[in-house]
This record gives sequence, C-alpha cells and structure tokens, in this order.
Amino acid sequence: FKAGVKDYKLTYYTPDYETKDTDILAAFRVTPQPGVPPEEAGAAVAAESSTGTWTTVWTDGLTSLDRYKGRCYHIESVVGEENQYIAYVAYPLDLFEEGSVTNMFTSIVGNVFGFKALRALRLEDLRIPTSYSKTFQGPPHGIQVERDKLNKYGRPLLGCTIKPKL
Repeated sequence: FKAGVKDYKLTYYTPDYETKDTDILAAFRVTPQPGVPPEEAGAAVAAESSTGTWTTVWTDGLTSLDRYKGRCYHIESVVGEENQYIAYVAYPLDLFEEGSVTNMFTSIVGNVFGFKALRALRLEDLRIPTSYSKTFQGPPHGIQVERDKLNKYGRPLLGCTIKPKL
C-alpha cells in the first residue's frame, strides 16, 4: 500500500514536538495495513484529520502549514496486541472554529476513519483545552430542557454529522 504521492511521515510525524496547553490532544488506536509503518500510519491520521491531502495543491503556498497541521508526536505499541499502536496527535486551536463542537468532531473523527492506509482506527481519548471548551455556549435553554425535549437521559448529546467513509 502507498498512502499517496507524498509520504505523510515527512511532514506530519514530529516526535520532537512538545505539546502546548492550547493543543487539542487525541489518542488513536491504529492498526496499519500490512507494509505501512506505524509512524506513517500515525502521520496519516494527523494529516487526514487536519490539513493533509495526498497530492500538492496550489493553495499550499498561501497558508502556513505549520500553524494549522495536526502532528503525530508519539507512537507506542499496544501491549499484548500485534500490529496495534496508540498514535498521539496534537491539533492547534487555529485549525478549529471557536464554539463549534461540530467543526471539531467532524475534523478529528470524520473522514479519517475511511482512510485506506489503516485496517482499523479508534479514537481512545481526547483532551480539549479549557480555553477552547469555554467557547462552547451549550444549549440555549439549559441541558435539562434539551433532554426533556429529546427524551434522552443518562448519556451525552451530540448534534453533528460524523462522516466515516463506508
């Protein structure tokens, strides 16, 4: 398997990156396709869930990739599981619209789940910085009114379209 024209590892795998308090941090359980190194798989997740594309596009020169890209900064093997890894990815807040849970989740867990370099992918953990969480206004009537309207209790409510490629 060849992920694309460009190797994602060259741009999106940054093991020397030190996370910031303002980064959104995600931990993905990754099972690469045979022949795909774990670093390339982790970098592909960071790329495909942020600014990556499989080829060069003319707009690449108009923005600072370093400002917006997701970074796979650490990969570790899952103990007791063959060919499974935890890929840790940091996303800069500039990548996301303030106050939009929909935008954040669609970017992080949208299209990437259909990526062919991976046999399996699962979001295991997500850390959202307090500064970003404070931009979420929540329901206009309060959570209890929303739950009463929906008749849904005892579970999270999420109103966005998650688009895995099936």
